Amino acid sequence: MRQAASDTAPAPVRRPKDRKARIALAGAELFCERGYHGVSVDEIAAAVGISGPAVYRHFPNKYAILVHATREVVGALLAATGQPTASRADGLLDELLRALAEVAVSRRRVAGLYQWEGRYLTSEHRQEFAASMATLVGRVAAPLRELRPELTAEQADLLVNAALSAFGSVTTYRAAATGADTEHLLTRVARTLLRTDAAAVPLRRRPAPEDTPATGPVRPVSRRELLLIEAMRLFHRHGYHAVAVEDIGRAAGMQASSVYRYFPGKADLLAAAYYRATDRLTGATTAAIAEARDPADALHRVVRAYVDFAFGQSDLVAVYLAENNNLPDRDRHQLRGAQRLHVEEWVGLVRAVRPDLPAADARVLVHAALNVVTDVGRLGRFDRTEGYDTWTARLALAVLHA
Repeated sequence: MRQAASDTAPAPVRRPKDRKARIALAGAELFCERGYHGVSVDEIAAAVGISGPAVYRHFPNKYAILVHATREVVGALLAATGQPTASRADGLLDELLRALAEVAVSRRRVAGLYQWEGRYLTSEHRQEFAASMATLVGRVAAPLRELRPELTAEQADLLVNAALSAFGSVTTYRAAATGADTEHLLTRVARTLLRTDAAAVPLRRRPAPEDTPATGPVRPVSRRELLLIEAMRLFHRHGYHAVAVEDIGRAAGMQASSVYRYFPGKADLLAAAYYRATDRLTGATTAAIAEARDPADALHRVVRAYVDFAFGQSDLVAVYLAENNNLPDRDRHQLRGAQRLHVEEWVGLVRAVRPDLPAADARVLVHAALNVVTDVGRLGRFDRTEGYDTWTARLALAVLHA
C-alpha cells in the first residue's frame, strides 16, 4: 500500500526567533574584520546560513544592519550597567567596571563598531549613538565624582572615556584575548585611569575643524605631498570609500587626470600614506630609545613620541588606524607586520621595566595605552594647548604601569 503523501512530506522548517539578531551579529563581525564597504549582504547571509533575499525579510539594506548592530553593542553595555546592586560609591564603581570588562571581552569581535559612528552612520544615528554613550559615561562618572569630589564634570567624563577606550582596545588584538584574566587586567587598568590626576585636563574645547584644510595657510610646494595631505584629510573626514580621486584632485587644486601622474589610483595613495606613517613612527620610536638612559626612561620617551606623532598628524593617524582593510593585500600584510613590530617594541620595554609581568599581559597593556592615546586625543581634538597632550601621555603611562 502506498503511504499517504502527508506521511512523507518534510516538516516545515521554522525560522529561528533570533534570526534578526544572528544577522546583525554576523554583519557586525564581518564589518569589524573587513570593513563596512568590504562586506556584501550575500556574505552576511552566508555567514548565517541563509540566502541573501532572506536577509531582506529583516533588514531593508546593509546600512540597517550596521545601525542595528551598533545599537546592539551599546545596548549590551547599557544593559550590563543598568541595574547595579552595590549601594556605596566604591562598590558601585567596581561593579560597573567589572560589567563593562565582561561585555568588552565577550563581544570583542564586534566592539570595534564604537569607533565607526563618525564615518558610516548618518547624523541622526550619530546623535543617537552619542546620547547612548553619554548615558553610559554618566553612569560611571556619578560614583567616580562621589569618590573624587575635586573632579569637574568634564574631567570625570574624560577619565571615564579613557577607561572605556581601554576596554575597547580588545578589538585591536590579533591574538586571542578572552576569559577572566583579561577581564581582571582591563578592570585594573580602568581603575588606574580613574585614579589618575586630572588637574592638567583643559576645560575648553575647540570646535572640530571638519572642513578646514589640514595644510593651513601655507601649502606644500610638492604636488605629491599636497595630494597625500589632502587625501588623508578627506579619508579621515568622510571615509575611504566616500572619497573619489576627483575629490582629492579638487582639494589639491588640480584635475583628476593630474593626480594619476603621481599615483596610479586611490589605493596607491592610501598605501603611500600608510608607509609614510610607519616610517615616521618607526623613526620616532628608534630615536626615543636611542636617547634614553634606562628602560624606564625609554618607555617614557616612546610614549611621548607616539603622543607627539598622533597629535601632530591626526588625520594620518586616524586613517592609519581605520582604513587598513582597504589596502591592497600585499601592502596590508606588510604593514600589519610593521605594526606588530611596533607593538612588540613597546612590550619589550614594558617587560624590561616590569620583569614579572607576563608577555601576554604586557601586550594587553600596550594595546590599551595606544588606544587611549588615539581615543582621548580625538576627544580633545588633538589640541596641544593647555597641556592636553602631556596629560594624554600621562594616561598612557598609567596604563602601562597598571
